[in-house]
Amino acid sequence: MQIIFITPEAIPFSRVGGLGDVSFYLPRALARHGHKVTVVVPKHRGSDKMPLTEIPEWRCEIDLSLSRREASFYRGQTGEAHDAILIGCDDLFNRPGLYGNEFGDYDDNAERFIFFSRAALLAAGKLAAPGEEVIIHCHDWASGLVPMCLKSWRGAFPTLKKAGSIFTYHNLASQGLFLHYDFAMTGLDWSLFTHEGMEFHGRMNLTKAGLLAADLITTVSRKYAQESLTPAIGMGLEGVLLSRSDDIVAVQNGVDYGQWDPASDRHIAANYSENNLEGKQECRRHLATLFGFKDPSLPTVAMVCRLLSRKGLDIIVKALDRMMDMPINLAFMGLGENHYQEFLQEAAIRWPGRLGYKRANDLVMIHHILAGADIFMMPSRFEPCGLEQLYALRYGTVPVVRSTGGLDDTVIDVQTNPDEGTGYKFNDYSPEAFLEVLKSAVADFGRPELWRGVMRRAMEQNFSWDISASRYEDVYRRALDIAEKRN
Repeated sequence: MQIIFITPEAIPFSRVGGLGDVSFYLPRALARHGHKVTVVVPKHRGSDKMPLTEIPEWRCEIDLSLSRREASFYRGQTGEAHDAILIGCDDLFNRPGLYGNEFGDYDDNAERFIFFSRAALLAAGKLAAPGEEVIIHCHDWASGLVPMCLKSWRGAFPTLKKAGSIFTYHNLASQGLFLHYDFAMTGLDWSLFTHEGMEFHGRMNLTKAGLLAADLITTVSRKYAQESLTPAIGMGLEGVLLSRSDDIVAVQNGVDYGQWDPASDRHIAANYSENNLEGKQECRRHLATLFGFKDPSLPTVAMVCRLLSRKGLDIIVKALDRMMDMPINLAFMGLGENHYQEFLQEAAIRWPGRLGYKRANDLVMIHHILAGADIFMMPSRFEPCGLEQLYALRYGTVPVVRSTGGLDDTVIDVQTNPDEGTGYKFNDYSPEAFLEVLKSAVADFGRPELWRGVMRRAMEQNFSWDISASRYEDVYRRALDIAEKRN
């Protein structure tokens, strides 16, 4: 089948977070399964680091109510079996950041991503061949308008008449909320701007558009699919999701084990595997040097993330003094809210030789931390999928996580299942609950035979993208059946 990914970011052209990774590794896995896969993405600044070839015959103007913008289209090389189409408009996308800058989101993000969505649908119409099985797979709010436009204008796209549409929500914390008058730029009929349509408390909601219009909806873990049906995690969209609960499918994100595997990782101090763990000790000593730890024999506890409250930083702040009463070294790396960055910098001064903080988001350093640490903390308030815990499992760096979203799905609790456990979990979002389970993990580290068993089981887990791709194939076939019946 022909699978058209529509996404605001995708490596090797652009990346802010995990969506950029998903939009590369999942298409690559699907292409390996024999499908024709094309990623459609904005031509952000820096995208031309990969070879691009313009398609001049596709160039067109898009009417955005009070203005017209010219869209240019480029073929890009991903370096893999799948293709890419980049949509250019320098006024909108030739900027330092994908969604904003140091001052916040760009004021014209509504125009930017309405333009992108409409141009992406035009590109999909040109990519699809008559009679071909076609799936249009859209990701998060920045492409949420596409399924709504396809549903409303399907007659204008003959090659997409039987196309199935998928909308994946990766994180409902960002929904694409804009002022009501921005709706005019969509070109859609105002009858869709109602409580039953794209209106959301007087504003336009692009995520809601995708949830309402797509043939099927997916999200990135079983637990998050359940949690997002509740007011606590649904972020106001739980009613919409409940109305379509039969159409929601959870597909766990995957890992590229060609990049994340201590047996072959070229970045780390020594390679190791579940059958030969000796190199892990060398990696721990190297990490101690990088972070200035005085006693490398202490268990090293690490945390790598965006420094945000929802990642559990508010718990860490309240728990840190008591954490430092434990016999551990602490390694932190990340960028985020200034007050958390400053807190960790001050903590590193307060506990020299035992707590280190790298104010960075350095990919090579992440490899060193995963290989050298013994315990990896993810005390998130909510976590739709999470990738770091999947990396940590493969590196035998035992995760301590809160039982939410993908963390709950992918970590087996040692405390409740000692023979199969791969990590440690806690439920209550509190410093006390977190500290209790961290103490259990540190105590078990002092029991070498038990700890090696946990490490080996963790390293044997398989969350490859090929598994995710196979599950998406089932979703796509179901969407095509829906499209066939509709016609």
